[in-house]
Amino acid sequence: MTANADEYAPSSSAFIRDEVDKVAEAGTTDVIDGGGLPVVLLTTRGAKSGSLRKAPVMRVEHDGRYVAVGSNSGSPKHPVWYYNLKADPKVTVQDGAHTAEYVARELDGVEYDEWWNRSVAAFPTYADYQAMTTRKLPLFLLEPIT
Repeated sequence: MTANADEYAPSSSAFIRDEVDKVAEAGTTDVIDGGGLPVVLLTTRGAKSGSLRKAPVMRVEHDGRYVAVGSNSGSPKHPVWYYNLKADPKVTVQDGAHTAEYVARELDGVEYDEWWNRSVAAFPTYADYQAMTTRKLPLFLLEPIT
């Protein structure tokens, strides 16, 4: 059964639910503690449920575009939102109090390398996460819908 297109389905992770709730209450991602580094809120459509799903991700931005790094903290599995983006690349990103729509595409080659370097510069722990797993951490470029 597919959910209502505008229905938000909270994460099964208490940590993620709490972080998303903090953002909803404050109206800004500035309330999320990303270890002193900025975080954005990524809203995707569930690949199986069709419901809206929200996940905080580290802020990697350049020239109005963002990258979502599928690190899953170095787990051998992709984060759930990876499959959501593969099924439906339209996303919403909330950065601070600003929210806008983007379209995602998975990167490879030279673009991957360029954005990987930016990602590690923004959040050095990504390099540690990559070292913890044999899978190549996926990068999705989020470009504004104009």
